[in-house]
Amino acid sequence: MTKPIVLDELIARIRVHIGNARKSRSARAALDTTGRYLFAVNGAGRIVWSTPQANRLLALAEAAEDGDQKLPAALSRWLSARQDGRSDLAPLKLEAVGGALSIAFVGRADRDEILLRVTEESGADHAAVFREKLGVTARESEVLLWIARGKSNRDIADILGMSPRTVNKHLEQIYVKLGVENRAGATAVAVRHMG
Repeated sequence: MTKPIVLDELIARIRVHIGNARKSRSARAALDTTGRYLFAVNGAGRIVWSTPQANRLLALAEAAEDGDQKLPAALSRWLSARQDGRSDLAPLKLEAVGGALSIAFVGRADRDEILLRVTEESGADHAAVFREKLGVTARESEVLLWIARGKSNRDIADILGMSPRTVNKHLEQIYVKLGVENRAGATAVAVRHMG
């Protein structure tokens, strides 16, 4: 603003900024409550924002050191490879307290803001059970695990780093191998074996 300050203009600008902050906060809360654990990083390798649940998961990987929002070295290297034009990168696996995390690239939210999704990889044992007891491949067992957790095909595609069409192809094979006709039947079989 320029001097002399016009009080009405100042109040109007403050209202706009407060409104934008509320919208942003409520959008992040909506993302979090729908199970989309997202966070954004900038080119300098710092976390710009994260949903509360994503923040909780990142804390398990000790992503923030001493309250600093700096990324772990492995994640920084993975992001650098993506910025170098490699679009074929699989999701990054990070060791965390009590399991592992998977970090997947979602897209660019801004010129200097990269949007990422973090998911907890606590189902490795279930995937192994599916391979052993149900006779599915490793990739099919991962798809089946996420179906049992209630994820949509698009979400599964994002988590596993494949296209939604590939998820559909895996589902077709899963239905045949499990002797079921639809997603609900496959989910029931998976949940029974997750016991």
